[in-house]
Amino acid sequence: MRAIVISSEIISHLKRLPHRFNATFSFSSETSPLVAFGDDRESTYSDVPKPCRRKSQRKPYVTPMKVLIERAKKEREARKAQPCRVLEEPPDNGLLVPELVEVSHRVYLARNSLVSGLSQLIRVIPVLRCELCNEVHIGYVGHEIRTCTGPRSGSRSAMHVWRRGGARDVVFFPKCFHLYDRVGKPRVGHDERFSVPRIPAIVELCIQAGVDLAKYPTKRRTKPVYCIEGRIVDFESVAEDIENKIKLSSENIKALPNASPVLARHVENFPILVMNNSNLDWLSEEERNKVRVLSSHTLEAWFEMISGAKKMMEKYSVHTCGYCPEVQVGPKGHKLRMCKASKHQSRNGLHAWQEATIDDLVGPNYVWHVDDLNGSPLNNNLKRYYGKAPAVVELCVHGGAHIPNLYKSMMRLDVVSPDRDEVDLVA
Repeated sequence: MRAIVISSEIISHLKRLPHRFNATFSFSSETSPLVAFGDDRESTYSDVPKPCRRKSQRKPYVTPMKVLIERAKKEREARKAQPCRVLEEPPDNGLLVPELVEVSHRVYLARNSLVSGLSQLIRVIPVLRCELCNEVHIGYVGHEIRTCTGPRSGSRSAMHVWRRGGARDVVFFPKCFHLYDRVGKPRVGHDERFSVPRIPAIVELCIQAGVDLAKYPTKRRTKPVYCIEGRIVDFESVAEDIENKIKLSSENIKALPNASPVLARHVENFPILVMNNSNLDWLSEEERNKVRVLSSHTLEAWFEMISGAKKMMEKYSVHTCGYCPEVQVGPKGHKLRMCKASKHQSRNGLHAWQEATIDDLVGPNYVWHVDDLNGSPLNNNLKRYYGKAPAVVELCVHGGAHIPNLYKSMMRLDVVSPDRDEVDLVA
């Protein structure tokens, strides 16, 4: 087929025409006109989350494979050149990273404040979730966008079946195995799956970074470990380990890093902000101000937790399965043969571990943005005009918090969506 080449003068004249131009030709000197006419195949809003990938497709690697191969070669050469060496950089040597100890405490407090604030906000701002899939919606009426992937979704034309949701539907905290000794015994075996406790991955990350919880003890070292031909060897005596453990626990209790004043104020005022109403429109002006303050503090706790978790993930390893949502905090992934995702037969049920992202550690649950909670439901034919945002941001914005600059483009606040009776004119 011969390629059609159109000069720039003809293109300029075509752009001035009042009717829609058929954007099916191939241009040599101009970009694709699909962007100008709002086609779904190419959108100017690149930060809007794309639909879920296929189950058979692996998650993209955070670090390119070539970089990982070169890094492994350098580590192998270093072990050959020096078989016995002392690991100097924390946390690989078993010691804590000093500058991340305070960050871990702030993240832990921020998570508690976030959960407390969400449990209050969902009493006045409705949260809906689909009974057959993981779709979440903020509003009194569920949307009509056909994206359901649950059982028998074809018979329902991919329409969602909505029911009342909770705080767990707004933010997803995947669980992982708690490691008592992240360096000496970094992997949990398949036979230990019932004896080792599972806790939220964000809490396990805070514990490994410096938070001490009596319910989940962990080993704290004062001397770095040795690496002998790729194996970690610890020469600390048992008696010295017990003494240091008692000493460090007492010191951490006495000299706990100070939390941010915003988070502290949020926890103190928590009992006052309890709401008994079930509708935001029924609240008085004083109660609305309390909801607005609670929404602002909850949103600040969300950003505090996310930013601190990113800092800790730069030093402390977090792994996720390439095909399922399983997460493990530590130098290596566990050895449980419980993966039921794609190609698990070839791996004998083991997970395909790779480097995790912040969305794997804390699931944001992106939802469609709604301007009015009492408005008409979102139309499936107009979904290209709607924006998205994390469910926490959407919930707090409807509660009265300021819209973060980070999500203004994603929420498409500058786009005026057509009305339902104008679908035939713009579709």
